[in-house]
Amino acid sequence: MTTDSIAEPFTIHDTTIAPGMSATVAIPVSQQVTGLNSALALRILHGARPGPCIFVSGAVHGDEIVGAAVIQRLLERLSPETLSGTIIFAPAVNIYGFVAHSRYLPDRRDLNRSFPGYEHGSLAAQLAHCFLTHVIDRCSLGIDIHSAAVHRYNLPQIRIASGSPYLSELAMAFGAPIIIESPLRPGSMRALAADRDTPILLLEAGEALRFDRFSIGVGVAGVVRVLAHIGMIATDDGPEQVEVPLRSNRSSWVRAPRGGVSRRIRKSGDVVRQGDLLAQVGGLFGEEREDLVSPIDGVIVGHATLPIVNQGDALFHIAEVDTLDHAGEHTDSIVAALAVSAPPFPPAPLLDEDEVI
Repeated sequence: MTTDSIAEPFTIHDTTIAPGMSATVAIPVSQQVTGLNSALALRILHGARPGPCIFVSGAVHGDEIVGAAVIQRLLERLSPETLSGTIIFAPAVNIYGFVAHSRYLPDRRDLNRSFPGYEHGSLAAQLAHCFLTHVIDRCSLGIDIHSAAVHRYNLPQIRIASGSPYLSELAMAFGAPIIIESPLRPGSMRALAADRDTPILLLEAGEALRFDRFSIGVGVAGVVRVLAHIGMIATDDGPEQVEVPLRSNRSSWVRAPRGGVSRRIRKSGDVVRQGDLLAQVGGLFGEEREDLVSPIDGVIVGHATLPIVNQGDALFHIAEVDTLDHAGEHTDSIVAALAVSAPPFPPAPLLDEDEVI
């Protein structure tokens, strides 16, 4: 190894990390009601060789905890000695909600609507400012991991802003079951990062306050594939064979036609055609059942897990997909796969799980 191929030390907050080493850093955020300080916990892997600095984050919404499990497993697999560049892991960005099993902070604010924040602002503003200053502004790429709300499940899916060929390429490399182009929400981490030209992949997977093996597995494998794609870790794979993904830029919610008890026929991940039966909702005794049918051709990317419903409750989230017949095919490059799977529709507003239904 030549001198030119050795990374420089990496300094974050009050900690300097030598090349090929790792460290845990606690960055003070605010003072709790007990008078004790609370801190943002980060684990940094600083590679032995130069390369990009990226972050992987979880629990921006405190009850969306699957990112913590993904990060734990990544730390078991990755070694700074063989890494090119630096990875900042933040398994519980909303430390307050994470401890309280709550989406929000104690001030009832949504951290993912509070960026860029303010050092002397509300608790949410202070935390957003801390994460921006010490993490986002240090990085050239972020992978932010979310899940569905309580009593909902999301098929693992990568969400990206539309109009970015580089984000589309990274999403393809990640390899989630579906790529969804969704609009940027004001005050969100993605919107802030876009203003700073920092691309962010947002993984939606699983259910709040739950771990599930499928979501964790997709998350770990996807992050590893992205690291290999951007040259941060070595890959021993041969010529790349890329599976044509499902891609969508518009979706529909299917809501309960009446209050009562639902009997779900379909689930997240199922391919459906217009008119397919999704569920039935009847009364307490199963009387007067009404059918829910799919309004479009597409893939179910989210469903309600609680069978007791009110009229108007969102029971299914279906992403409109025009390339169902090409899904599962293989091409020789990411560029070819993107061309085959490109959504033919103009972008349309897409509800996401960060927004109250």
